Parts: sequence; C-alpha cells; structure tokens
Amino acid sequence: MSEGMQLELKKPLEKMTAKELRDLAMKQLPQVVGASGMGKDELLADIKKVLGLGGEEGPVGSPYKGQILAMKRQAKTLRAKKLEAGAAMPREERVILRRKINKLKKRSRRLAAAS
Repeated sequence: MSEGMQLELKKPLEKMTAKELRDLAMKQLPQVVGASGMGKDELLADIKKVLGLGGEEGPVGSPYKGQILAMKRQAKTLRAKKLEAGAAMPREERVILRRKINKLKKRSRRLAAAS
C-alpha cells in the first residue's frame, strides 16, 4: 500500500511512547484510523502494517505479564498497609514489610527482563 513511503523518525518505532506513536499516526499516516483511542501495542501493529514492515502478526506480549502484575498489586497493598500503620507499627514489622516489598520488586523486574 505504501511502498515508497518514508518517514523521518528520531528513534525506532518500538522505542516510541504511545503518545509519540499517536502523533505520528494522526499527522503523517492518515491510513491509520482511530489512532486516538488505541493503545501502544495496537498503534505499533497498525503502523507497521501500513508501512509494510511485517507487523501483521501483532505484538508479542510477555508470557509473565500476569505474574508481574500480581506481584505489583501485592507490593502496592503491602505499601498501603505500611503507610496506613505508620509509626504505630512496631519497627520489626515495618522492616519485614519493607523487605517483602523489595523482594517483590526485584522478582517482577527479573521476570520483565527475562521476557
């Protein structure tokens, strides 16, 4: 559809934010319809499809995404519990909560890096 189309990009499509991709699609690629309501994965797939870059199979998600999100939710609840109790909580319990939060953050980062 657009064999001769060349875009001036400052960085690769995969590294662009959703906002940058939306601007690109709305200003330079009128073939992409509904860009303002799309997420980054959808935008990336549609832009690649229009440009003919072989992005038709769609974005590949992380196989660990569910686990990562569960860990982040758990860390968030622990943070809220720690903040809610404040200074009323014994120091030992605060230290234990802090360590649990720290371990969850490290695990989620490792899973994200592994995918």
